Amino acid sequence: MQTVETLNEGLKRAYTLTITAAEIDSKVDAELKRVAPQIRMPGFRPGKVPANLVRKMHGPALTQDALNSAIQDGIQTLIAEQRLRPAIQPSVSLDEGFEIGNDAEVKVSLEVLPDVPTPAIDGLKLERLTVPAGEAEVDAQVAKFAEQQKKWDDAPEDHEAAQGDLVTVDFVGKTADGVAFEGGTGTDMGVEIGSGRLIPGFEDQLVGVKQGEERVLNVTFPADYPAENLAGQPATFEITATKVQTPGETVIDDTLATSLGLESLEQLKGLLKGQIEQELNGLTRTHMKRKLLDQLAEGHDFEVPPTMVEAEFDQIWQQLQHEATHEADPAAALEEMEKERDDYRKIAERRVRLGLLLSEIGQANGVEVTQQEMNRLIAQAAQQYGPEDRQRFLQYIQQEPMAAAQLRAPLYEDKVVDFLFEKAEITDREVTREELQEAIESEDGFASGTHIHDHNHDHDHGDHDHDGHDHHDHDHAHGDDHGHDHADATELKADDSADPAPAEATAEEPVKKAATKKPAAKKAAPKAEGEAGETAAGPKKPAKKAAAKKTETEA
Repeated sequence: MQTVETLNEGLKRAYTLTITAAEIDSKVDAELKRVAPQIRMPGFRPGKVPANLVRKMHGPALTQDALNSAIQDGIQTLIAEQRLRPAIQPSVSLDEGFEIGNDAEVKVSLEVLPDVPTPAIDGLKLERLTVPAGEAEVDAQVAKFAEQQKKWDDAPEDHEAAQGDLVTVDFVGKTADGVAFEGGTGTDMGVEIGSGRLIPGFEDQLVGVKQGEERVLNVTFPADYPAENLAGQPATFEITATKVQTPGETVIDDTLATSLGLESLEQLKGLLKGQIEQELNGLTRTHMKRKLLDQLAEGHDFEVPPTMVEAEFDQIWQQLQHEATHEADPAAALEEMEKERDDYRKIAERRVRLGLLLSEIGQANGVEVTQQEMNRLIAQAAQQYGPEDRQRFLQYIQQEPMAAAQLRAPLYEDKVVDFLFEKAEITDREVTREELQEAIESEDGFASGTHIHDHNHDHDHGDHDHDGHDHHDHDHAHGDDHGHDHADATELKADDSADPAPAEATAEEPVKKAATKKPAAKKAAPKAEGEAGETAAGPKKPAKKAAAKKTETEA
């Protein structure tokens, strides 16, 4: 095989590989010897079919497979000989004029990882903002638990429903022209007046209703209601109040705790205090991590692979576009986004640079995820699947290095950050929860979660370990999978065994939408068929949409 470098500009590389016809034919012969014993043909005993007949029958397919194999081997040899560290899966194309029996000319182009300068991690100084879990906050949480556990007492038949009462209703929803709409009919639905769970006006018009009373409620669906045929439209709900109940008295004592399966009120308070402390510690860590990444970003500047930046930017942009569709004025939100496109691209570049930098720090200082830790991560991830799919998931993780890397990334990231925390000079300052949250959201500390990868900078591509993940999720893939495609030699992808493309390294910073507003929480229509399932109108508030800002604790 002959190799000619055709491009060496910045981090971009391109090569032309010439694979001789003799090399291809040699692989055909090897493949022929391998498959011949398995070929069956009438008139011949199994395994005794002459090689020339096998070649005549299966020659084109064998040649195609041999060509694919030769190209894969050529790419692996290229990576090893040129000591390349691809940032993405190489792009491979076969000359359109190739004919069987001739030499094959293959063009390979890729971007390589930069030589990351030795990270400056000495002299790091961080402030740890701490918030004590006060008794008032614990008591407030206990009160919320008590509210959730409250009981309802049947009201007298002549009782007029008031704010805070629970009214059970049967209902039929109709559009302005009197036609019942799909999903707008239900029975035995409990409505707590004042809870804000249903569409505006529905609960308020139940005030004063008595058991057995029938009413017609006039409402207008919100403009951003999920069901497009109802969004912004007037409607009526014909309801019958089958029961009215008043909230019973809830006493905060040991009985409340025992109803939750605990021994005492003090035990409940202790558990809640622990949860609050865990949450506050997470906020403290998030703030420290942002400040840490800010310091690293300020002290390091080097070229990063454009394709990795573009992939990261695409992920950010898709996320923001999705969120814009939930704004009160999606068109205005998109317009404001366009004005800040360059800023978002800079954030993407910074994420990639920080990811590469942290990967280098982890490599240089022996940070690793143990097999025991990895096994625990896999077991935890498998729990989200049913028994039938769990085994398939485990096999997938074993067979796909990129999938395993995705699981490994958050833990590896935490270990690198913890290592840097140990190196840093840290001072403590006690603040309030509000002050800590404000500090997290401030402009001067916006680098949060990271997703970094072990790029094995020893250049041993035969044993390449990706401590990280592909952002297929949010994710950010490189645009090429690591599968084999032997159907057409003109669409070949690099073989996994060459392991040329490390998983993408990015630091996920929250993306601040400066010019858009958060949408108002959507109200929902009643639930059809009692509490059995959601109606087309959407009985409950939709799940809160993912925020553009992603904190380290969510990574």
